[in-house]
Amino acid sequence: MLGRGRVRSDVQTGVTRPNFLPLGIIAGLIVLAADQASKWWVLNMLDLPSLRQVVLLPVLNLTMVWNKGVTFGLLNGLGDWGHVVLAVVALTVVVALGFWLRKAENKVVAPAIGAIAGGAIGNVIDRVRFGGVVDFIHAHVDTRWGDISWYVFNLADAAIVCGVIVLVIESQFSSRRPAPDYP
Repeated sequence: MLGRGRVRSDVQTGVTRPNFLPLGIIAGLIVLAADQASKWWVLNMLDLPSLRQVVLLPVLNLTMVWNKGVTFGLLNGLGDWGHVVLAVVALTVVVALGFWLRKAENKVVAPAIGAIAGGAIGNVIDRVRFGGVVDFIHAHVDTRWGDISWYVFNLADAAIVCGVIVLVIESQFSSRRPAPDYP
């Protein structure tokens, strides 16, 4: 029941509304911890860099990829300082997400923002530690027309994408309902 008992007051309007900041922070910390734990496991326990690939299911492999760019390997050729530039950009986005999270108005938006921020921080940690992001989840399907393969990703990437999808869907529904009237 996070967010129910805590309220914040808008000084300009005098309106008191629920504070969903703790919910977003917890979601972000859960994503960050799961992401870093999974990367630690594939690097140190499984030793995926040596194995290169482990087939889990006919449609799912663990495949070691060091992503020096951003999503889907874009901006891969930024040179020696690319990982620093991308880390600074990502941290700037996380700061902006923090401001948005402070103003989150419901318990759907707050954890979505937290998941995006937690995932972004997880990937920044990789860039600082390793000079690139640890990607290892590889979903694919063999069809009679050929192999359909998705990009190799990690839990942080999945949390970011899911968080964005939730925000897009929520924004579509929130525009159709009246704004909350807080007592």
